Amino acid sequence: MDSNIITIGVISDTHGLLRLQAVEALQGSDHIIHAGDVGDREILTRLREIAPLTVVRGNVDVEPWTSALPGTAALRSSGITIAIIHNIAEFKLTKNDAPDAVVFGHSHKPLNEMRDGILFFNPGSAGPRRFKLPVSVGRLTAENGRISGEIVILQV
Repeated sequence: MDSNIITIGVISDTHGLLRLQAVEALQGSDHIIHAGDVGDREILTRLREIAPLTVVRGNVDVEPWTSALPGTAALRSSGITIAIIHNIAEFKLTKNDAPDAVVFGHSHKPLNEMRDGILFFNPGSAGPRRFKLPVSVGRLTAENGRISGEIVILQV
C-alpha cells in the first residue's frame, strides 16, 4: 500500500451498540472517526483496539464520562483536513478555514456528497436500526491532498 494513502473508518450513532459487522468493516483503517451518539464508553475502547480514534460528543452522550469528549474536532492527515461534528446544523463554515471534508452524524441518513469542493460525509447509523434507514458505516480515502468517501451498508 502506498504510504500516501490513508484509510479512515467512520462510524456514528452507535447508541450503545457496536455490531460485529461494524467492527469487521472498520478493520484495516489507519484511523477511525466516531461522529457522536456513542452511548457506551466500551465502544470507544473497542474502536481504539482497531486504530487511533477521533471522537466527538453527540446529543445523547450525556453520561458523566462523555463530558471529556469534545463537541467538535479536526483531523489532519495525508494533506487533508477533516472537520468533525455530530449535528451538521451546528457547523459553521468559514472561507478562511474551509476543510476538505466535514464528517457528521445525528440524522442516521448516510450522505456522501461534494458541495463546493468540500466532501460532506455522514456514515449513517451503525447502532439500532431507525425507521427503514440502513445500518451503515463509512470509509474515507485520503491521498495526496484529495479525499473521497464510501458508504458501507452492513448486512444485519
